Amino acid sequence: MRSKLFNNNWLLAALLIVLALVPFLSSSKFLLTMLITVFILAVYGMSYDLLLGYTGIVSFGHTIFFGLGAYSVGILLTKTKQPNMLWVALLIAIVGAALIGLVIGILSLRVKDVYFSMITLAFAELFYIFAEKWSSFTGGSDGIPYIRVPSFFNDRTQFYFTALAFLALMYLMLRRVVHSPFGRTLQAIRENEQRVESLGYNVLHYKLASIVISGCVAAMSGGLWTVLQKYVNTSVFGMDRTIEALLMTIVGGVGTLFGAVLGAGVITFAHEWFSSLSTQYPLFERWLMFFGILYIVIVMFFPKGILGTILDKWTQKQGGSRNAASDSKRSKSIL
Repeated sequence: MRSKLFNNNWLLAALLIVLALVPFLSSSKFLLTMLITVFILAVYGMSYDLLLGYTGIVSFGHTIFFGLGAYSVGILLTKTKQPNMLWVALLIAIVGAALIGLVIGILSLRVKDVYFSMITLAFAELFYIFAEKWSSFTGGSDGIPYIRVPSFFNDRTQFYFTALAFLALMYLMLRRVVHSPFGRTLQAIRENEQRVESLGYNVLHYKLASIVISGCVAAMSGGLWTVLQKYVNTSVFGMDRTIEALLMTIVGGVGTLFGAVLGAGVITFAHEWFSSLSTQYPLFERWLMFFGILYIVIVMFFPKGILGTILDKWTQKQGGSRNAASDSKRSKSIL
């Protein structure tokens, strides 16, 4: 299969060991913070890949779930003034994301393609406006600052290992989902929805389940994002967050899960690099323009994303080797 290369447990274990060694090889808090950011955003990207890459759903409202998780943590920890309520806040975020995912799915999935995307965009704008208007509760554009988090997360090394474990756990869980009979049905829906429906499957139920699962995962990543920033404002409901998830998925490779990790790394470090260059060279003050150029270059040279293109090349190479071997055997048998 196309993803067999990155389904190798030994390869994943080796990568996990390398990442686990980073805090012992470098004492840079900046590097650890950057990698924590990558891990959290990678989970957010993987949650979107379940929709886009495996179910074929293009949603412009995925930021709703991320924002819900972010604000659940921010509001509860601020109102109760009890940092240890973090786990309760995350549970509320998961339940809330599941319920909102069900409502949005039921109201949106009756239509398809671009009409569905536009409805999800409308929902995202609705949540953003609601958060802006209810500033007494959400803090509006000023946000909720100085959020007290459990002291455990004040240690960057401990936070790093927590975020890494979170990434590994979510990856394994989502990989289990996409390789299950349920996941294969989602992929069949992506390829030919009418045929799946004609076979007796309730397509709506499968799509709803996909939205709920991805929404819950996105909400958890949003919650950890607030813990990292110790601050949250209405930008978590902005369209930028959905575009970020879309870019991470496309840059890394749609329908690969692990591609979201690569995409998150590229986007996070490119963002930081261009931002730092802008302090020295005025030209890079328009860093978004250069980021757009970088994205165009990646799409041109890696049309299926970085990981997707690598996997395709690997598959072609393996297929070519097998064909050559079979031709050799055939010629020997003739001789």
